Amino acid sequence: MRRKGSIFRELPFLVVVALVVSLLVKTFLVQFFYIPSGSMENTLQIQDRVAVNRLPFLSNNISRGDVVVFRDPANWLPEASDSSSSPIIAKIKTGLVAVGILPNPAKQYLVKRVIGVAGDHVVCCTKDGLLTVNETPITEPYIYAGNVPSDMNFDVTVPKDKIWVMGDHRGASADSRYHQDDINKGMIPLSRVTGRVFAVIWPIKNAAYIPQIDVVK
Repeated sequence: MRRKGSIFRELPFLVVVALVVSLLVKTFLVQFFYIPSGSMENTLQIQDRVAVNRLPFLSNNISRGDVVVFRDPANWLPEASDSSSSPIIAKIKTGLVAVGILPNPAKQYLVKRVIGVAGDHVVCCTKDGLLTVNETPITEPYIYAGNVPSDMNFDVTVPKDKIWVMGDHRGASADSRYHQDDINKGMIPLSRVTGRVFAVIWPIKNAAYIPQIDVVK
């Protein structure tokens, strides 16, 4: 039988091991994010917590139809601010960031769906109002009810090492369409992609697996 004293002596070591494992998981496997807006409704709801799979993106394996989290590529978002006035809460948040429970507030993130990958020719729209990818009209079952695929026309070819993204709630998403005058012409560099959203984990009532959907059959 182990003595109580030995357990207390091992506790710091166990805490360190747990932190190291958590950091490894965050770095190479899974990271968690909070959804602050309705740009991906109804796939993702405001205040959902989602799990992001980082592993496939070690090889930049991104497919059309993936829902991805990426760092703000060219000041799409206003500067972040921490409204917390409590130093205790601030320290707790810092700890949660370190172990991957919360994203780093200094690195702002967005979540959208991949519509085009390198080499794709993406156009809006056909006479029936559909997007085309490589001259093939696509059906998008995930689009928010009542929205059209796009309320603005565009004609883009995705360059190497970039992706073209759009929100599922097309009427409430300032996505690639609205940033075509930035340094990336609205595209997202692969180097800014954190990973693919594979599940909603909170709140429980919204918990769901987020499948990969190929938008071009």
